[in-house]
Amino acid sequence: MTINPLPPAWQAQAAAVTACRLCPRLVAWREQIALEKRRAYRDWEYWGKPVPSFGDPHARVLVVGLAPGAHGSNRTGRMFTGDASGEFLYAALHRAGFANQPTGVNIDDGLVLKDLMLAAVCRCVPPDNKPSPDEMLACRPFMLAEMDLLAPIQGIVCLGRIAFDNVIAIYRDLGFNLPPLEFSHASFARLGADLPWLLSSYHPSRQNTQTGRLTQAMFDAIWERVRRELTA
Repeated sequence: MTINPLPPAWQAQAAAVTACRLCPRLVAWREQIALEKRRAYRDWEYWGKPVPSFGDPHARVLVVGLAPGAHGSNRTGRMFTGDASGEFLYAALHRAGFANQPTGVNIDDGLVLKDLMLAAVCRCVPPDNKPSPDEMLACRPFMLAEMDLLAPIQGIVCLGRIAFDNVIAIYRDLGFNLPPLEFSHASFARLGADLPWLLSSYHPSRQNTQTGRLTQAMFDAIWERVRRELTA
């Protein structure tokens, strides 16, 4: 089954991401997890490599998360697929009309996104879900390349403070004089002429969703705002 068929440039980008071995700590950790597995997934052949971005190659919105989950994307090989964060995210995207189905369980499940590309600050699963600053910096060229492939994008949705901080750092390092910006849930900012708008959300991690810090209604409001902001 063909899911969000990728143009050659995106195929090359995915291949470059998948082949990366720049960070020894992350290479060792992702491969250790893929070898040891979780008992519930002992029959799976884990992906165990960096995870490429997933979505619409003509997306008008880039969605940025933190990193693959140990037994989610690191197992399935697709962003936000196979764990609780993905369940919460894809259900919301389906309700908002950005996904053709409410679930994402594996790369052959028929999931297709419209107008969104899902990326991450770090493309490998990090120990304790905490990539180091150097590891995030090593991954940054992948984000920059994808921003170029999607240009001009209309907006960026940051899932969590780390995604927000990294996106802001990218634009400032590129020489853009951005206004003072602080992360908070549902914060919205226009970065400037010819730059995308920026919308922030708490990350749909189990820690946030099970404690009520991020509710379904709060998350739905994020994607409703995205829908309102998109222009033809």
